Amino acid sequence: MAAGETDQDVVAVILKDHRTMEDLFRRMRSVEADRAGALERFSALLIAHGEAEETEVYGALKRFKHVDDEEVEHGEEEHAEGNEALLALLEVDEVGSEAWDARLEDLVKAVSHHLDEEERTILNGARENVPDGRRAELGAAFLREREKQLASGCGDIENVRRLVGRA
Repeated sequence: MAAGETDQDVVAVILKDHRTMEDLFRRMRSVEADRAGALERFSALLIAHGEAEETEVYGALKRFKHVDDEEVEHGEEEHAEGNEALLALLEVDEVGSEAWDARLEDLVKAVSHHLDEEERTILNGARENVPDGRRAELGAAFLREREKQLASGCGDIENVRRLVGRA
């Protein structure tokens, strides 16, 4: 890869978002943190990240040998499950209530499962089978779409409702 392209490798960019999501989970669980603020950031990142993967990355990866098409499609299903769990948490009025904590754990479980599975199957397949230059192109496209989503307020509750079909 040429200098400067490594930071846009689609695998590295997606992994960085995954680590940010895990950090936001820790903040949402901490009574000493701004839990509502962490949820707001998480909601925007989860939606922007998933939409960018589906729009810019997953379809392109299906064209490569040794990247499991079924896993890519399963990733899309898991995005929908994560969005539903996110909506359930966003609909709880009182941050830190028993209902909020329970729905937070449902969200953590759904998203953590997806992150783990995506990293082991889709991303490892991309790292091993997609040329460096193409990974850099996909990373740049992913980042452009993610930024567009973030600028649109994608994490607000009405957009999440629309995405899960309850708008």
